[in-house]
Amino acid sequence: MSPLAQSSARPFDAVLLIAFGGPTAPHEIRPFLQNVTRGRPIPPARLEEVAHHYEKMGGRSPLNELTFRQAEALRARLAHDGVALPVYVGMRNWHPYLGDTLREMRAAGIARVFGIILSAHDSEAGWQRYLQDVLAAQAEIRSAGETCPEVSIAPNWHDADGYVAAAAARVAAAFEAIPDAERASTPLVFTAHSIPSEMASASRYVEQFTRTATLIAERLGHARWQLAYQSRSGRPQDPWLEPDINLVVEQLAAAGERRMVVAPIGFVCDHVEVLYDLDDEAQATAARCGIAMIRAGTVSDHPEFIGMLAKLVEDAWAVPR
Repeated sequence: MSPLAQSSARPFDAVLLIAFGGPTAPHEIRPFLQNVTRGRPIPPARLEEVAHHYEKMGGRSPLNELTFRQAEALRARLAHDGVALPVYVGMRNWHPYLGDTLREMRAAGIARVFGIILSAHDSEAGWQRYLQDVLAAQAEIRSAGETCPEVSIAPNWHDADGYVAAAAARVAAAFEAIPDAERASTPLVFTAHSIPSEMASASRYVEQFTRTATLIAERLGHARWQLAYQSRSGRPQDPWLEPDINLVVEQLAAAGERRMVVAPIGFVCDHVEVLYDLDDEAQATAARCGIAMIRAGTVSDHPEFIGMLAKLVEDAWAVPR
């Protein structure tokens, strides 16, 4: 057994980044989508439509690669700060699955894990489902008579300073494409994934999304901003959070705006719901309406965001035991 697992003085032995997952090659797209939609009444035609989105974006999602880059950056930052811990990645919907990662950790002698959910805003479809999947992975392992590492989860970080600073830096970089004299008057639109209105009403999702946007706008000193939603996937007859980003693009163009900046702060990495839904579909809407849409980057491995992740770990590490 590793000395890590034998040390009772350590509150945990490793860090686990918990992410959504995504296909890394064309042949993985449809099995991945079947995982994502299992148990949900999604028409096959809709799955094929989304599969074509992935194919159009190169047949893969960059999310896995970017998440591992975040993990490596976090490991290096923790080592620099004197908290030398391994950092693992576990995915909800694709390899490496959470259960596989937990087994890998157990084989390395890891008994206690500090998990960070890479989703900023709390809803049943997001944060709560990540928690459920961790518990389900542990239960599956234990039902086979195997031991499983204990996992404690970091608190929600939607208003953490490092996350806000990183997102603000990405937005500021996007505004550099706009002439100085026009920046203050250019509309800034923050986006997050739309979810069913009923689900939203039972969570703090909209409140937290609004709080994040407010803090970013305040940090930038940018008074003209609004919220929008993207990537709706439900039945047309069911109410989901609105307005949709494409409608906002159309409205701003109709009001005579020449430029806008879109910041997908509901996503920590680029993946197809950013690359297709914004960079392809919303950009096409903007082109049709005659407005220039500049898309800010996601926080990804920005040093401020990695610093925020490190602070979550270090704060938990410092709790009296």
